[in-house]
Amino acid sequence: MARGNSTTVTEFILLRFTICQDLQYILFLVFLFVYVTSIVGNVGVILIIKIDSHLHTPMYIFLQHLAFVDLCYTSAITPKMLQNFLVSHKSISFSGCLIQLLVYAMFATVDCYLLAAMAIDWYVAICNPLHYPVVMSQRVCVQLIAGSYVMGSLNASIHTGFTFSLFFCNSNTINHFFCDVPPLLALSCSRANINVMLLIVCVGFNLISTVMVVFLSYIYILAAILRMCSAAGRHKAFSTCASHQTAVMIFYGTLSYMYLQPSSSESQENDKIASVFYGIIIPMLNPLIYSLRNKEVKEALKVIGKTCLICKL
Repeated sequence: MARGNSTTVTEFILLRFTICQDLQYILFLVFLFVYVTSIVGNVGVILIIKIDSHLHTPMYIFLQHLAFVDLCYTSAITPKMLQNFLVSHKSISFSGCLIQLLVYAMFATVDCYLLAAMAIDWYVAICNPLHYPVVMSQRVCVQLIAGSYVMGSLNASIHTGFTFSLFFCNSNTINHFFCDVPPLLALSCSRANINVMLLIVCVGFNLISTVMVVFLSYIYILAAILRMCSAAGRHKAFSTCASHQTAVMIFYGTLSYMYLQPSSSESQENDKIASVFYGIIIPMLNPLIYSLRNKEVKEALKVIGKTCLICKL
């Protein structure tokens, strides 16, 4: 491709996973199932919390936004990946690539900050239950959610703006199944030192700050759990915390692996696998881990189910 910028580059080619052709259709069916499950689960969580007035509390409002964010950023990358399993020309337009990166980066960053906000909410609820209504007021809840979207928008705008200001002259083939910053930087023939520095600083700040909030909150939560008198209560709390921590570690771990390691041809292949976990698998698991295992959500489902059954009769 001749030297050019956003006025000459018209499309990029997305590489599929390096596996035999026969497995492409199997992977298509697997990821289609995961994506449909993710849509049903996250939309279901949003609707349940919207319908049941008993769930209009900070904890469930955070869950509702987490479900919306998961739905948005997995939908930014999964449909195009599914399409590319079935077509021979796996292209994406320049503007489509830009929009995909902007949407994905925004909502993935919002996800990080929402997880931190949820950890704060759980910490206050468990460690300071008497002060919970005051500390986690509606105003504070709105501020935490709004701040998450502001940080996501800022981070996505910075990376998208700086990435697409580069020249792409060596190739237009992206060694990934969606448009992301590292594989796009690998294509550029411009000096990308500033972009690399921004990637490390911004991603490092977003990850480290939110991870510290999450894990410090869990340390205090676990300390409070250990002080519980009831063995059954401790077991239930530990089970819930363990499932939450598993999802958090997979999400933050794969993000750290993806963005905070030196780029190489081998790492780009591994990045595809890591991206599957935080971009496709985690949005499917979150409704199960954070919501559908919750007793109050199950009760709300039963009430809604009975109401629908009565209406049909």
